[in-house]
Amino acid sequence: MSDALYERYKEALRRGHIAASRGHHQAALEAYDEAAGIAPDRALPYIGLGRTLAGLGRPAEALVAYETALERAPTDEIPLRGRADVLVAMGRRAEAAEAMDRLATILDDAGRSADAADAACRGLELAESRGRRRALAALADRLRTQVDTDTAAAAALERVTEVLERGAGRLDGSHETTPGDAAAAGMTVAPSFDAQHATAAVEDAVATGDPGVARAAALDAAVGLRAVGRHDAAIDACYLALAGSPADPDLHLALTEVYLDLGWRALAVEKLILLDRIAGLSDDAATRTRLCAIARTRLGDEGRLAALCA
Repeated sequence: MSDALYERYKEALRRGHIAASRGHHQAALEAYDEAAGIAPDRALPYIGLGRTLAGLGRPAEALVAYETALERAPTDEIPLRGRADVLVAMGRRAEAAEAMDRLATILDDAGRSADAADAACRGLELAESRGRRRALAALADRLRTQVDTDTAAAAALERVTEVLERGAGRLDGSHETTPGDAAAAGMTVAPSFDAQHATAAVEDAVATGDPGVARAAALDAAVGLRAVGRHDAAIDACYLALAGSPADPDLHLALTEVYLDLGWRALAVEKLILLDRIAGLSDDAATRTRLCAIARTRLGDEGRLAALCA
């Protein structure tokens, strides 16, 4: 890049930052777009776009901007955190937790153990899993070796300990809805269902590298986890399996049911509309029948779905 072009790039970025700080969102977007056009290989303009779009309540566009920034700067902390925040706003907690896992690893590799612990804590709070809990416990062990000389490590260890203790019962069933509560809510669960075992089974199935095995384990786990009120773990299980079977309709339908349990109507509607498109491409009448059954029974007042399933 020539000196003159670089100066234009810096000036566009400066205008974007000033406009954003003053709440002039459209001007900020235009300036960041200009900077991105001048230097499309730089991450900063896309970070600015992501932050501005998120502030405007346009999370899907913000997510694209942050992911574009990460393609150019995969270890940059700012777009990683921004991406996680946007995913949370979209109800995609399992994916946000994965973003925080990635950030925790990057920070730990850079020798920033206290900051890594904070990121790992947030990941665990977003989506409980045995692997995440083990990673956080390992971080705690490293922090214990630093507390005598590092006050930040001592504070981080206190938070890590509190997070681990607060959620200690979440995988062993001690804080779950009882089978009696589930039955009262119109759901059934086998008396022998073990949430910890079901979660571990999904992780083990994914580790085999066989998408079919992972899919079956996730679907079984999702049914039981929903019934005992562990919706966060049910979402986590489905997303783990979707990594190997991204277009599987059963996994998407299972996620839709969880979203509706949680009251996330907008996400559920978008999921069903997406599924209808997928079903149309593959001429999958069975999936379309099932998604329309969910639409009629749980989203009967949603006009878009009513027209789709007419």
